Amino acid sequence: MQNDGKEDLILIRVQKSRKENWKKLCSEKNISLTSLITDSVEGRMQDDERRKILAFIEKQDNIFIKIETNINQLAKMVNGQKFISKTEFDEFQNQLKTITKLKEKQNEIFVKIYSLIADDC
Repeated sequence: MQNDGKEDLILIRVQKSRKENWKKLCSEKNISLTSLITDSVEGRMQDDERRKILAFIEKQDNIFIKIETNINQLAKMVNGQKFISKTEFDEFQNQLKTITKLKEKQNEIFVKIYSLIADDC
C-alpha cells in the first residue's frame, strides 16, 4: 500500500453498518472519512462546519454592503436637494448608530469565529 506522504496508517475494525453510516454522513457533509474521524478524535471543527461559517460571514458582509449602498443613495439624494428635515435627519442618525452597534457586535463575533477556526488549523 502506498503512503502518499502520510506518516502512518491506522486500521480499525467497525461493523459494516457503522462504516456505511459514517460514509453516508461524510457524503452528506462533503468531507472525507479520514477527516471525520481525525477531526472528531482531535476535537477540531469539521470542514463542512468551517464552510458554513465562512458562508455566514460572506452573507453578513453582503447585508452590510446593501445597507451602506442605501446610505450612500440617501446621501446623494440629500446632496441633490440640499435639504433634509430635522425628523428625517434624526431618524437617519438613529439608523446609523444602530448599524454601527450591529457592525461592532458582528466584528466581535467574527474575531471569535476566526480564533476558533485558527485554533483548529
